[in-house]
Amino acid sequence: MLHRPTERIDHRRFSDLTDYLDPGDLLVLNDSRVIPARLRGAKAGSGSRIEILLAEQNAPNDWWALLRPGKRVRAGTRLLVHPQPAPLHRAAPPEPLTAVVLDKDSEGLYRLQFTGPTDIATMLEVFGEVPLPPYIRRDASPGPEDRERYQTVYAAAPGSIAAPTAGLHFTPELLDRLRSRGIRVAAITLHVGLGTFAPVKTHRIDDHRLHQESFELPPATAQAVLATRAAGHRVVAVGTTTVRVLETAAAAASRSPVPSTPLLSPCRSKTDLFIRPPFPFRVVDALLTNFHLPESTLLMLVSAFARPGQTTGREIVLAAYRTAVSQRYRFFSYGDAMLLL
Repeated sequence: MLHRPTERIDHRRFSDLTDYLDPGDLLVLNDSRVIPARLRGAKAGSGSRIEILLAEQNAPNDWWALLRPGKRVRAGTRLLVHPQPAPLHRAAPPEPLTAVVLDKDSEGLYRLQFTGPTDIATMLEVFGEVPLPPYIRRDASPGPEDRERYQTVYAAAPGSIAAPTAGLHFTPELLDRLRSRGIRVAAITLHVGLGTFAPVKTHRIDDHRLHQESFELPPATAQAVLATRAAGHRVVAVGTTTVRVLETAAAAASRSPVPSTPLLSPCRSKTDLFIRPPFPFRVVDALLTNFHLPESTLLMLVSAFARPGQTTGREIVLAAYRTAVSQRYRFFSYGDAMLLL
């Protein structure tokens, strides 16, 4: 736990979260559900193996995707997508699906047109596997346990290609305990895509552009945020994706020419908001997040939150990270968490 005003650090168990939140505080979660977005197949004709990571759906059976290896893939290439190994209850696996490469954009994404089912999204449980990050190694493909573990207990809306990992720490019992203490819980949805974890490759931070990611801020959550702040309580964001949704909505409201516009309103849109120092946070009062990779936009967001509106947060966060390393905290998706108050 990093207490931002004093830079004090506490070391606690995650179940002690209730000690740091007060009745009336609002915990905002990202309820997006990870889809089995990694497909395995081969080029028609040559039989060369190829891996497909679905990144964004344009329409049914029309997707932008990453291909590996992809350098020699050209428009018109046909790909055969194989189903996952058949479970015991299925007598025979379905026939492979076909995807045709339509185009390639400037960022290295390929546009694929699938044929076969009306909507391949309904077949991903059969053909796809959990898109675990590359640093999580398995001797074989991710198994059934990964489909459960790489998912928050409150995941509801399918669409992410990576888990909103700050939420992986929660259990139903802890959420019940928080509610019983008068801490409110609400949800947004942001489908985690390339924008969340794409590396920064530019020399100047201001030149980096995030991929857009779809999100929804429901009316009930918008109202809960407004009521919480009006009552003088805190809005606690679970994860950087939740921060980006709330601050995107607040930034849009701030540009309204109508003086009586509320702090934020319900909306469904896309965001490419890149939060880095100095960022003027309008909504979020506390942040729960995992430990992130160096030179990532996620670490930049946390640095901005450590000192809102200033440029000195980086030093505070890196000092906290050095402490975490010395205490043998675990980093990344299945790692430990940091609470910034």
